[in-house]
Amino acid sequence: MKLKRYLLITKPGIIFGNLIAVAGGYFLAAQGQIDLTLLLATVVGLSLVVASGCVMNNCIDRDIDGHMQRTRERVLVTGQISLLAAMTHGLVLGVAGFGLLWWFTTPIATLLAAFGYIIYVGFYSLWLKRTSVYGTLVGSLSGAMPPVVGYCAVTGQFDTGAALLLLIFCLWQMPHSYAIAIFRFDDYSAAGIPVLPVKEGIKVAKQHIVWYIVAFAAAALTLSLSGFAGYGYLVIALLVSIWWLVIALSGYKQEVDDRVWARKLFGFSIIAITALSLMMSIDFRVLPTQSLFALL
Repeated sequence: MKLKRYLLITKPGIIFGNLIAVAGGYFLAAQGQIDLTLLLATVVGLSLVVASGCVMNNCIDRDIDGHMQRTRERVLVTGQISLLAAMTHGLVLGVAGFGLLWWFTTPIATLLAAFGYIIYVGFYSLWLKRTSVYGTLVGSLSGAMPPVVGYCAVTGQFDTGAALLLLIFCLWQMPHSYAIAIFRFDDYSAAGIPVLPVKEGIKVAKQHIVWYIVAFAAAALTLSLSGFAGYGYLVIALLVSIWWLVIALSGYKQEVDDRVWARKLFGFSIIAITALSLMMSIDFRVLPTQSLFALL
């Protein structure tokens, strides 16, 4: 049972989601040339780094977690794990993760993982989450790092493909996070967290959600149109973007229950990003020598 507590504090659901994303970035860059050692080191190393960040986030948030129904039973809130033990656990995970990335992948991949870690733990968790409506936007940089790390572990450089992945996943984070804040509105209000739906209202958040999904669609399609992903990916990206936008626009109906709508929007956001990650893993070829843009 004690082992389970140390597992839960790492937020396994977040680790699994990031695992899919980092694999998507890796396979997109690898283009079928799989180095199993590099793949395992990238996936395991980044998973350990993410786990470490989640543990540190739990340590930092232990005071506000007690005010939220969703988090009030977390092990640090209930005292099942001491703060010192949790921080030691997080430190060990971080050292192991960064060690794997540095030793077996590329310097740029390790540095990007470190950048994401610093943004998440330092800027987001310690500061902006509690003080600024822009905390979600800054935090999205951290959430977007896994596929970029996977990509750069193969290429060894931050190129256009890496920049597009960063943009896609940053833009995806925003509607995803705002949806959570809407259906957990009471929790965020009770904890005093100034997320957009709480600070500016759900109506304003809905407007932002629509425009972020439009921007996400443009970025997702550009990954294929610029030659990094194939036509199959292009079709899936178009379909999930349209359907996600349809769900977002349905939130403007007068009779809509905002919490039910937000849960639906959140649920589909998971489907959308999973579908894109899987498609970029298996459909990475467009044309032998040029992108679609080059034909225009």
